[in-house]
Amino acid sequence: MVRYILRFITVMGSHRDPRQISLGFALGMVLGFTPISSLHNLLVLLSILLFPVNLTAVVLSWMVFSGLALAGDPLFHRLGLFLLADLRPLRGFWTTLYNAPLVPYTRFNNTLVLGSLVFSLMTFCPLYLGGCIVIVKYREAVVEHVKRCKVVRVVRASSLYRWYIRHSELKG
Repeated sequence: MVRYILRFITVMGSHRDPRQISLGFALGMVLGFTPISSLHNLLVLLSILLFPVNLTAVVLSWMVFSGLALAGDPLFHRLGLFLLADLRPLRGFWTTLYNAPLVPYTRFNNTLVLGSLVFSLMTFCPLYLGGCIVIVKYREAVVEHVKRCKVVRVVRASSLYRWYIRHSELKG
């Protein structure tokens, strides 16, 4: 986990596109909040493979939101129960959907699966857009400040640091 946090900090300060990092973080959130054995996660994994996203952001986000999902499960269950049982006008829709050929494999009739998926979809865009803004602000404020810091300039000028950079480039 520490390795992924360090990689993520490196990615945040790099010249990679903030949209790719933020999209990776948002897709990882969907994977983390929803049960992994659901069919919709196959679509999320395909999106990760097809679109240019940062895999470090996906993995770190997946780990973070998997832990947060444990605390959010009661909320997800209540949301799913509300959508499946309490909203009477949707009962015919759920019945029709359940009788469709592949849809039951999505496990949408499980309150936790439906609630966590709906919550993830509702928070996807705000997390993506907010992530883009945070990354840009982080690069403007923190990264530039750290680069100007005297200690960092001394460390970067040392031969040990140059050896480390050479070694890490060779290692890949």
